[in-house]
Amino acid sequence: MSRTRLAFWLIALTTLLMFLPATRNNFINYDDDIYVTHNSVVQNGFTADGIKWAFTGWHASNWHPLTWLSHMADFEMFRFYPGGHHLINILFHAANAALLFALLMRLTAAFWPNVFIAALFAIHPLHVESVAWVSERKDVLSTFFAFLTLLFYAKFAKEKQRADFWLTFLFFVFGLLCKPMLVTLPFVILLLDFWPLQRLNASTLRQLLVEKIPFFILSIASCAVTFLAQKNSAVASLTKVSLPLRFENAVVTYVGYLEKMVWPAHLCIFYPLPEKISAMAIVVSVAILISISAAVWILRNQKPYLLVGWLWYLGTLVPVIGIVQVGDQAMADRYTYFPLIGIFFALAFLANDFVRRFTFLKMPLTLAAILISCAFIFLTENQLRYWHDSETLFRHALKVAPDNALARLNLGSALEEKNDFAGALEQFQRALQLDPTRNEVYNNVAKLLAVQGKFADALPYCREAVRLDPNSAISHYGLGVVLKSLGNFNEATNEFTEAIKLNPDYAAARFQLDQILSQLKKD
Repeated sequence: MSRTRLAFWLIALTTLLMFLPATRNNFINYDDDIYVTHNSVVQNGFTADGIKWAFTGWHASNWHPLTWLSHMADFEMFRFYPGGHHLINILFHAANAALLFALLMRLTAAFWPNVFIAALFAIHPLHVESVAWVSERKDVLSTFFAFLTLLFYAKFAKEKQRADFWLTFLFFVFGLLCKPMLVTLPFVILLLDFWPLQRLNASTLRQLLVEKIPFFILSIASCAVTFLAQKNSAVASLTKVSLPLRFENAVVTYVGYLEKMVWPAHLCIFYPLPEKISAMAIVVSVAILISISAAVWILRNQKPYLLVGWLWYLGTLVPVIGIVQVGDQAMADRYTYFPLIGIFFALAFLANDFVRRFTFLKMPLTLAAILISCAFIFLTENQLRYWHDSETLFRHALKVAPDNALARLNLGSALEEKNDFAGALEQFQRALQLDPTRNEVYNNVAKLLAVQGKFADALPYCREAVRLDPNSAISHYGLGVVLKSLGNFNEATNEFTEAIKLNPDYAAARFQLDQILSQLKKD
């Protein structure tokens, strides 16, 4: 067996073994309920209605039908056993690490730099979130197809077989059907045309752009579909997150990801978006970005991999950098899964150039690479433990960011599931202090009080939840349940009717409404 094949399989096997402890983890109460544990369509497995549902509607504020189909396949095999769902994520991550190595070997002949890049991708602690979170199947699955896209493009670029071009296009389609973040992949292909494929120059630019037209059309279409899927539920308005704050956060976040790449400490599932960013942080971040950009541009002829790696990083983060703000997070570890490859690429080839020029650096740089890998493996194994269950995960998130309303909300829900009502109520109330505009917190407080029979106390929380989000079927349902329990059948009927209007598949609301109508007939 050649050393390339041996490295390919060793990378896959090592990655698999390193992440196997995640199969002992549970589902968590943040998005896993939407994607699997409370999703009746996914739980029905592969059905004609399920496939139609996956392709024809916006679900979880996204349009990613292949991701839904993969979750359906998981449920067919594993039902509610979380270890099976985690195992599939791990297998995709191991395959991705090996495919990245295969791609790099197809692009360049630099064996050891390619091994190091693939290893960094496989073991970096920032990538734990994408692998250990069942809901992030879309990350590992879309990246799997992204690597296949680039592999077949590299083959096409060298052998000029049209079949390879259309396979490239097909895998790009599959990738977009898993996660729309891949809309920037055509630009990555153009970067590879520049180096190392060396197809891109002044005379070929027009031809290569024309060649990519089908890819750009798909990217534009995917952007449009994603915006439609998210505009009414996930995209924050300019009144909530101002445009200046978005740009300030984007600049600081670009540098923040680099910092976490070098020093991956204090990682957590949710980083709250600050109300204000200091001028010093903005100035320093802008200076760093401009300095790096200027340096790689000046060195573009001598060291083209620096420009390619840097633009890979900057460009592939654009969809999630926050200019179009989705959710309340300032940044997210999972967003680095594909973009950081560009930085790994630049650093590995820079180190390789130093070794070739200054041979005495070979031993210290090799030792440094080994030490870095060992440190990252240790940190990754430690980070995996935080994902064991919801309580552990969100308690850790609060250690990293105490002023974290979402973490308190989800920690409260985890405590409620364990019948720790006092602890849950404390977390919900602290979440309300941090963010009194979250309707789901009011829903949770109301539900907690209702479970304890305190319906009168729950009523004002239900009304506030509906006021904050009149389009929430869950809020109308919760208000209906409390009103019904207090004997106000007429108003409860209105709330259940509204819940059904907003969500025609809301079986619980229909059941409650039927109960009221039956009772009224008896009376």
